[in-house]
Amino acid sequence: MRILVIEDERKLARYLQQGLGENGYVVDIAHDGIDGKHLATEGDYDLVLLDVMLPGVDGFGVLSALRRVKSTPVLMLTARDKVEDRVRGLENGADDYLVKPFAFSELLARVQALLRRGGSMSGQEVTSLRLGDLELDLVRRKATRSNERLELSAKEFSLLALLMRRQGHVLSRTQLAEQVWDMNFDSDTNVVEVAVRRLRAKLDDPFPQKLLHTVRGMGYVLELRP
Repeated sequence: MRILVIEDERKLARYLQQGLGENGYVVDIAHDGIDGKHLATEGDYDLVLLDVMLPGVDGFGVLSALRRVKSTPVLMLTARDKVEDRVRGLENGADDYLVKPFAFSELLARVQALLRRGGSMSGQEVTSLRLGDLELDLVRRKATRSNERLELSAKEFSLLALLMRRQGHVLSRTQLAEQVWDMNFDSDTNVVEVAVRRLRAKLDDPFPQKLLHTVRGMGYVLELRP
C-alpha cells in the first residue's frame, strides 16, 4: 500500500518514511501544502498522513481540496491539542487525529486500522502479494516461493515488499535507498547492490525461473519473464 506523508518537519518526515517502510509500506513525502495538495489529489494513495501547520497551504486547505475529489483516508497530525482544531479536522473529512509528540507504535496502529477500514469498505484490503510462485504475507512478514520459506532479514523483506508492490516497474538505486534505508544515494555506497545480491541469492538462485532482474544503467525490476 502507498502512503503519502505531508509534513514540513523533515526529520519527522524521514522518521515516518523509514518506520512505515520497514513495515512494508511505500511512502512518498511532501514538505509543504502546495506539493502535498497536488500529490494527494492527483496521486494514487491508500492513506495520507497530513500535518496541520504547513507552509503554502495549511493542512485544512489540503484536506478540503482532497475531499472535493477523493475519499482517501486521512490521519491528521498536529502539535496543537485544541478541541476546536480536532473538531474542525474531523468535520472537514479527516478520519483520525493524532497529537504530537506521539509514539510510532500508536501511529502504526492507527494507520493499520484506517487501512483495514478502507480495505473492508472497498473490498481491496491487501494482506499478501503474489508473483508467480512467490508470495509475501504482509501481516506475518513471511515470504515463500514454491511453498518454501525464504529466510529474509527485516531489510530484505522490506526491499522485496517494495519491489513486489511496484512489480513490473524499474526502481533505481536512489529510490531503493530512500525507501528502504532512508538515505540519500551516494555513488560511493554499495549498500543497495549488496542487499540486492543477498536477496537474489535467496529469492532466485535456488529456483530455475528468475524474478529479480537488473536493468543496466537504470535499476532493478521484479517481474516474470519468459
